[in-house]
Amino acid sequence: MRKRKTGRKFGRKADPRKALLKSLARAIILNEKIKTTEAKAKEVSVFVEKLITQAKNNNIASRRKLATIFSQKLVKKAVEEIAPRYKERNGGYTRIIKLGARKGDGANMAIIELVK
Repeated sequence: MRKRKTGRKFGRKADPRKALLKSLARAIILNEKIKTTEAKAKEVSVFVEKLITQAKNNNIASRRKLATIFSQKLVKKAVEEIAPRYKERNGGYTRIIKLGARKGDGANMAIIELVK
């Protein structure tokens, strides 16, 4: 039974699922806005929020933790550009805008972006 278990599986094993979330998180940090399915947007939102909270600490330990997911360029952007924006904000760094069904397969699409 799935009682009190969090996270979506997306029909993938653990490693491809983690790779998907990391890839989406990289795209959000790099572009600050991406278009994806609604389910993926909701799942990556939780992931990105935790990473931005980590980046707000701006110490060597948090940079090393972020470096396991991002390249050095993205760690620098997350810590020096994105995290200071949310200095006074306690969570809620992302916004999901629902777009409706995709024409090809009917999947619900959404835009996920960083709040300004």
